[in-house]
Amino acid sequence: MPFVRLVYSILCILMLFSCSVNKFIPEGESMLDDVRIISNTNASNATKAGSYVRQQPNSKWFSLVKVPLYTYSLSGRDTTRWGNRVLQKIGEAPVIFNEELAERSRSNIEKMLVNDGYLHAKVEYDYRRKSDDKHVVVNYYLHERERYYVSDINLSTDDKALEAIIDSCAGESFLRAGMPFSVDGMEQERRRLTAILKDKGYWRFRKDYITFIADTAHHSNKVKLTMNVALFQPSPEEEPTDHRVYRIGNINYVSGAGLRFDQTALSQCDTMQLPGCTIMYNGDAVVHPRVLVENTYLTSGDKFSQSDVDRTYNSFSQLTALKYTTIRLVERSDTALLDCYIMYERSNRRSVGFEIEGTNTAGDLGAAASVTFSDKNLFGGSELLSLRLFGAYEAVSDLSGYTGDSYTEYGAELSLRLVGGVASAFVPADRRMLLSSTLFSLKLNSQERPEFDRRILSASWSYMWSKRKDTQHKLDILDLSYIYVPWISDTFKKEYLDSISNRNSILKYNYENLLITKLGYTYSYNSSLNDKNRHNRVVYNLRTNIECSGNMLYYANKLFGGATNGDGQYTFLNIAYAQYVKGDIDFTTRIKVDDKNSFVVHLGAGIAYPYGNSRILPFEKRYFSGGANGMRGWTVRSLGPGSYRNNGRSIDFINQSGDLKLDINLEYRSHLFWKLHSAIFVDAGNIWTLRAYDEQPGGQFNLATFYKEIAFSYGLGLRFELDLFVFRLDAAMKAVNPAYSGADRYPLAHPKFSRDFALHFAIGYPF
Repeated sequence: MPFVRLVYSILCILMLFSCSVNKFIPEGESMLDDVRIISNTNASNATKAGSYVRQQPNSKWFSLVKVPLYTYSLSGRDTTRWGNRVLQKIGEAPVIFNEELAERSRSNIEKMLVNDGYLHAKVEYDYRRKSDDKHVVVNYYLHERERYYVSDINLSTDDKALEAIIDSCAGESFLRAGMPFSVDGMEQERRRLTAILKDKGYWRFRKDYITFIADTAHHSNKVKLTMNVALFQPSPEEEPTDHRVYRIGNINYVSGAGLRFDQTALSQCDTMQLPGCTIMYNGDAVVHPRVLVENTYLTSGDKFSQSDVDRTYNSFSQLTALKYTTIRLVERSDTALLDCYIMYERSNRRSVGFEIEGTNTAGDLGAAASVTFSDKNLFGGSELLSLRLFGAYEAVSDLSGYTGDSYTEYGAELSLRLVGGVASAFVPADRRMLLSSTLFSLKLNSQERPEFDRRILSASWSYMWSKRKDTQHKLDILDLSYIYVPWISDTFKKEYLDSISNRNSILKYNYENLLITKLGYTYSYNSSLNDKNRHNRVVYNLRTNIECSGNMLYYANKLFGGATNGDGQYTFLNIAYAQYVKGDIDFTTRIKVDDKNSFVVHLGAGIAYPYGNSRILPFEKRYFSGGANGMRGWTVRSLGPGSYRNNGRSIDFINQSGDLKLDINLEYRSHLFWKLHSAIFVDAGNIWTLRAYDEQPGGQFNLATFYKEIAFSYGLGLRFELDLFVFRLDAAMKAVNPAYSGADRYPLAHPKFSRDFALHFAIGYPF
């Protein structure tokens, strides 16, 4: 049978690789083939113990096949040959079993169990050689025995001020009666209390002052914990005293003297005295003193707070005019005052950047380029002014009856970013955001196609802020876009816009002059940016957005009886304006399998509803499906809506858009070798319209039947990871195509390469 022959062939190939690997295993040694951790009481302990094993077997592609090892085995022993060196560099040498590392792993796992409350746990290991005596499987056996739990928690300290503070925040403690006895819990409590005390002025307090005594009762699994907080003792020769509360003394801003604290360099600086602070500079002052003060969360006379120091660091990091910043706190002799020196160096003020990329839109090739001029300190307040000039060219195929066979786009974007935002000067330091900025931008975009010319003029005012490193907010206070269509080809008018038999309201609406006035809010969260979650096996990103347009103009027109056009739409300056509401959510979670493999789940959904002055969404706000970042079995703008099928015309991309979108993506990522990574993926999703349009039969969303119109695709991707870029190539096949019926609906069972295959080249990960 063909299947049996296939399995037999695979086994023969694997045996051949196994034999070639043996030549790299020294005589008398064995390769570590596998590691197994066995627990008869708690499977989660076995999973956790995996990270404590000091010697792991060779990595596997997609956790299945040791391809890097087999690649290495194809080389010869003669490393003077170029081919052998290349194979060994991109491959992975066999891991030789080491008994000493196995014993250290056993000891580490045992300590892990003890630290987690299994005080009498024991771990054993053995190893078994396979029949060829060249491969070893190591087994670790976990005997947890009884787990211990905390019964009482007591505080012992002679520093009454500290005792009062610790008692006041006891409700937030990581330790509580009834919890499993855990060394990690005690360490978290030490860190928590240290952070609280350092925010209360105890500058010299360290977590080493906090120790624990665990008292285990006889014939019981209960533990009585006593937390001891020692008095301050800078050296063994000195008598212990209560911990001292420090306050901020003088605040000094220093530039041009280097980042190392050097009194000689400071003495050579010019000095400018301001209320509450001193500006010291060697050469020109880098930024305006007002900017320095607004981004400082330390105040002379206030208690020392480590959080304020950290917030000041983060705030100064957003000042584009500065290259480096360091904060030095110097204790005055025999006082409880800390003089603060905020030392910084200027960055290069002006810069020029270039970007070049290739494009591929449904097989039409092209190129795009841009140049950006930046000034990082326009008015001396670390304002970032950017001017971006861009252009693109793309060949356009399958167009007959039109003059020209190319698409050209060019334009300019001018933006100004102000640090701190417009209202920051009126907000007290303790209530200011961690990072905040205001952005103004003006953009002109010109598009010239054989079918039409289009101009888009945009102006926006937005405010961005965050209170934590892992969270960001953005408010689009005002976003105006004027879409102007100065020329439309006669052929395009005749075939798509003016012909009664082919009249398309969606097309017509999107080739008329239009005004979009947007107000929006965006929330973003990235758990990996939180220091507590950075090393977690599971991290996730969340991004949500909501926006609306045209409401204020619409109700003003309603109230005062504004003018309407021939289609019954209200106008502003004789231009119809769009009215809609739109919301999006994008969620991605990454689950780390091991150091080489991870599993990624992505969900993207959005809905937009036109109303009032609009029956149809503007083209720029409609959803599309297909392409490198969504349904990869389809080219861009070639899927949906619903079961709608392209009518074969050369211009149908507007019909293949909708008001509602759903994307679900599963991707298993694996490191291959060097900088090359791969992925196996499955995509599911589609778009739909909320209303029924004659031009889009089968496109309307129906709650009872929409699941039948969800498309599926699958594929394999390669990623080349450089320091600054990730180049990605994804090859995908359609699995379920809702645009077809019968056998053609299920390409998974009846594939047709010319119809069902799509190849995407992109930069960056899809999600």
